[in-house]
Amino acid sequence: MRVGNVDRLISVGNVMVDITAHLDQLPQRGGDVLADESAITPGGSFNLLVAARRQGLRAAYAGAHGTGPFGDLVRAALAADSVEVLLEPTPGSDTGYDIAMIDGGGERTFVTAFGAEATLDPAQLAGLRMRAGDAVHVSGYGLLARTNAAVLEPWLAIVDPGQLVIFDPGPLVADLEPAALQQALQRSNWISCNEHEAAVLSGERDPAAAAAVMARFGGGVLVRMGAGGCLVQPAGERGRRVAAVPTDAVDTNGAGDAHTGAFVAALAAGLAPEKAAYRANAAAALAVSRRGPATAPTRAETDRLIASASRTSAG
Repeated sequence: MRVGNVDRLISVGNVMVDITAHLDQLPQRGGDVLADESAITPGGSFNLLVAARRQGLRAAYAGAHGTGPFGDLVRAALAADSVEVLLEPTPGSDTGYDIAMIDGGGERTFVTAFGAEATLDPAQLAGLRMRAGDAVHVSGYGLLARTNAAVLEPWLAIVDPGQLVIFDPGPLVADLEPAALQQALQRSNWISCNEHEAAVLSGERDPAAAAAVMARFGGGVLVRMGAGGCLVQPAGERGRRVAAVPTDAVDTNGAGDAHTGAFVAALAAGLAPEKAAYRANAAAALAVSRRGPATAPTRAETDRLIASASRTSAG
């Protein structure tokens, strides 16, 4: 399909609340450490939707959300970034949360407690009115047996073949419900993952070899490699490494979401996959240089960084 036709990104992933704490190092078992700073902010697929929106692509959340204080926080934050909410709140259940501990090296460790976002039902998905210009984002968090795998698997099978589907397996890739994972891989136009997730999905440690294995499902593959940039392999083509944009990482929380959101927005704007991947690298570089879970840059900020990197390279 021509991805330039995309004018809105819809996520059926899980928008949750991130309780973040910055630490020098993680506590030992049974121990306690003091956080340098902390925050309570929306996270999960929120980061991807906001990343796409800040790059100029319309975005909408089609996952479930709760009726308690965390649900209120999520809806207010989505509205503040002009992200549409397509479903009504789920009565009697609040939105879930995860505790994200970021150590002195910028690495994050999560503990997740699911809530209303893990309770999608078939009627909610059947009521979605998809348009020709909609792209669909699927998160691995939604393909766990204890979340929405039983609902999303049959729904993905009937998503219009003309609509772009982006699958982000996420850090729990090894625990995804097998049938739902298989359906997501087969239906995806793009699989976006990091090196570890690519290795789990493919059985190959080398990113290029992993991408080649995943490409057998028929779609494109994007493997994020942090400071090594990324590897992009459009459907039916060979994989190509795309250089990173140098940065000083202070917080990697939400980096993958910033990358994927910017990549989809760039494809929707008509960029070729390799150029879209470089733009995603630049957006991720800006995101990790800032503290906080939803630090994806605007389109103008990304433009300035790319221009600066180009001048530095030319010099």
